[in-house]
Parts: sequence; structure tokens; C-alpha cells
Amino acid sequence: MAGGDKADVAAAGPIFSALGKVTHVGPPGRGQLCKLVNQCIVAVTIGAVAEGLLLAKAGGADPAQVRRAILGGFCQSRILEEHGKRMIDRDFQPGGMVKMHLKDLDAAVETAQRLGVPLPLTNRVRQLFAELVDAGCGNLDHSALMLRLEAMRGELKQGGHQTWRPLRHD
Repeated sequence: MAGGDKADVAAAGPIFSALGKVTHVGPPGRGQLCKLVNQCIVAVTIGAVAEGLLLAKAGGADPAQVRRAILGGFCQSRILEEHGKRMIDRDFQPGGMVKMHLKDLDAAVETAQRLGVPLPLTNRVRQLFAELVDAGCGNLDHSALMLRLEAMRGELKQGGHQTWRPLRHD
């Protein structure tokens, strides 16, 4: 995702190719905007996968088998494939850290406000990521959003009352 003059991006193509496939997305600054769009979509999709797997578990289905069953359907995605597996395996070792995703979502929300674009889904997931950071889970993989949803459901209990602050991982 590259912003800039089309001819300049094309001229820099050989350099950019070392980083991967380059797509010109518009004038200067639009590469950063594209990154923010990506982060919004990834965050909301992680939230959707976490909610779906939590619903499966609460309803008595095996979340791993539910994930397996829906991998070939319309909700097939890299997020369901990779982060869904992390959620099921309880493997929250960082790939994309919660605190870094929160930083990007803060930038996306600020940009959206400046442009007058409502982002209700992104804002809600951003809030949940902020709660994870506040609980000391900022260095976990962003698939750890599942932990926050479980806490909201009351699944994470200690001493007979709902808590999740003791789940510090930083």
C-alpha cells in the first residue's frame, strides 16, 4: 500500500518489491490511510471470530469443530484460520500485539472523526482493546480479545467473583 505520485511509486517499484507486492492507492498519505483501513477490518474481524467462538462454546458446541466447519463457507478468512486457532489453542504469544493494534485504532478513529465518518464497530473493538491494555494484556497477540469477551461473560473468575485484572501478561 503506497501513497504518492503514481510515477514516483512506479519508479520506486524495484526497491519496494523487496518488501512484497506494492499497490498504489492514491496521492501522498493514502498508503497510511490504507493501513488504517486494514487495521479497522482486522480488529472488527478478530472481534467477530472471538464472539462466534464464544457463542459456540456457550451453546455447547466444540469451538474447534465449529471453526473447522465454517472455514470453507462465506466467513472463511485468514483471521478465522489463524486467530481463531490461536483463540481455541489459548496461544496468545504476540504476533500482532494488542497495544500496537490499539495505537493503530486510535489513529483510525482520529482520522475518521476528522473526516466525519462514523466507525461504531471499530470504536467498540478499540474500547475492548483498551480494556485489555489497562488489564496488563497489551503485549499479548490481538487474538487475546477473546479473554476480554470471556471476562464480560463472567468466565474468568477468581475468589468467587468476576475478575480478570490478575491475568496480567506484560
